[in-house]
Amino acid sequence: MAKEKDVILPNDKLMLSEMENPEVTVSSCNVHDDENLCSYKRHSSVSQEGLLEDQLRRKLKFFFMNPCEKFWARGRKPWKLGIQLLKIVMVTVQLVVFGLSNQMVVAFKEENTIAFKHLFLKGYMDRMDDTYAVYTQTDVYDQIFFAINQYLQLPNISVGNHAYEKKGAEETPLAVCQQFYKRGIICPGNDTFDIDPEIVTDCLYIEPTTSLDNTTMGKHNLNFTLDFPRLVAVQLMFNLKAINLQTVRHHELPDCYDFTLRIVFDNKAHSGRIKISLDNDIAIRECKDWHVSGSIQKNTHYMMIFDAFVILTCLASLILCTRSVIKGIWLQREFVSFFLYYYKKEVSFSDQMEFVNGWYILIIVSDVLTIVGSTLKMEIQAKSLTSYDVCSILLGISTMLVWLGVIRYLGFFQKYNLLILTLRAALPNVMRFCCCAAMIYLGYCFCGWIVLGPYHVKFRTLNVVSECLFSLINGDDMFATFAEMQQKSYLVWLFSRIYLYSFISLFIYMVLSLFIALITDTYETVKHCQQDGFPETELQRFISQCKDSPNSGRYRLEDESSASLFCCCNGCM
Repeated sequence: MAKEKDVILPNDKLMLSEMENPEVTVSSCNVHDDENLCSYKRHSSVSQEGLLEDQLRRKLKFFFMNPCEKFWARGRKPWKLGIQLLKIVMVTVQLVVFGLSNQMVVAFKEENTIAFKHLFLKGYMDRMDDTYAVYTQTDVYDQIFFAINQYLQLPNISVGNHAYEKKGAEETPLAVCQQFYKRGIICPGNDTFDIDPEIVTDCLYIEPTTSLDNTTMGKHNLNFTLDFPRLVAVQLMFNLKAINLQTVRHHELPDCYDFTLRIVFDNKAHSGRIKISLDNDIAIRECKDWHVSGSIQKNTHYMMIFDAFVILTCLASLILCTRSVIKGIWLQREFVSFFLYYYKKEVSFSDQMEFVNGWYILIIVSDVLTIVGSTLKMEIQAKSLTSYDVCSILLGISTMLVWLGVIRYLGFFQKYNLLILTLRAALPNVMRFCCCAAMIYLGYCFCGWIVLGPYHVKFRTLNVVSECLFSLINGDDMFATFAEMQQKSYLVWLFSRIYLYSFISLFIYMVLSLFIALITDTYETVKHCQQDGFPETELQRFISQCKDSPNSGRYRLEDESSASLFCCCNGCM
């Protein structure tokens, strides 16, 4: 029957139970009742409460079982486990296929940008973007007119399938815009200047249909002069189009590309060095009219069917995991109400959070991301969208979370659970430790940026400073960081040595060692607890009183129904 000695309540609890649940108890005893009848009534009420308590214990124990134990207990097949294993294979295959396609897109963008630099920048060589500059007025004009001539001759000199952009029936022109101060009289020899800092922009437009007549465009062809004392920048802006045909060999439909190019001659510093750069803003669009012979269309349909199957699998996983989370919340409320009513105790927050399975929430997030990413992938394959970057981010994060979600099932085995338990136990201390270390790290970042930034290339911006210091913590590129420091100022050079030595010593020998010690200490604690047993919480002590094994047959749904029916029958006696 039930464990009556574990649940005998005082008279006030019994009276409260009778008042709040009149349908459970038969009636209360009064002075006119026979003593044996009163004892029977109280015994009947306690028996029903014991049955309810045992039933709740079995429900809780079943809820926290692993998939194998649930199969032995109720014959429930591990559908979620099977779907997760199937999903891991499908999502990984989908990611690899999309990754190969995305690599071709990125390679096409980068190769076109390199080609444009060689086409439109005179004397350009690879890996000279930071040092590419001109120093004389003649070189500035030569660079500008070289780019204009190359643009006008593009159909005859380019080995790619590049063409001018068209708006309607007309081709878009090349714009040559110079920016200069509205007024400026500068006399460095007299240490005097008179300047109006307002920026004025003047543009000249050149149509692609301009005939060269076997000559080159120059100053005599265009009414174009530069006032170098007032000059801030010169920009050449034009649009080109191309089609990425290499995807045809991989059974994918080609994309059409719009290139918005801008060649900038930067003279903001007026230092005698005008830096030249080429920026390429790329947009991918659906081709308007296309026809490809062969089986490409059929292969595209097969991939879209596969993506649709991935979406259906993730949708099934999403429904099952959401259902499990909701059932956990319902069981949490039932347990909290039971403890509050029968034991007059509040369930601790940590025990309540045991019912909220974080792994299920992680899987739900991965399913949502996979569904959205797969939908975008199908739209990209159908050439309705070209959001390659957004799709790759969604599929990448979702695949990472899918692989992380499988750790949940490895955690049911004691030898594989050590990593998960260590991370969960160490996380609060690690977060507090990182907050303190971050204050020191940010202090060094700001100090290095303001002092060493003008003299060291690795300290020019806060982002670069943070990357440099993080590399130093991991022992990367130490000598180069010391060696690249300019020695123009002895005071700053001396400060840089003190700064770098103190940072490396503090973070590598102290902060990093303490961080590793924190993880190691937690690991040893978890390892000892696995051998000697973890401290039991109230929830675990409550569940441990249920001694029914998973294959005892006591967890069958019909048993619970009969138990509930028996309780109702007792209440009607």
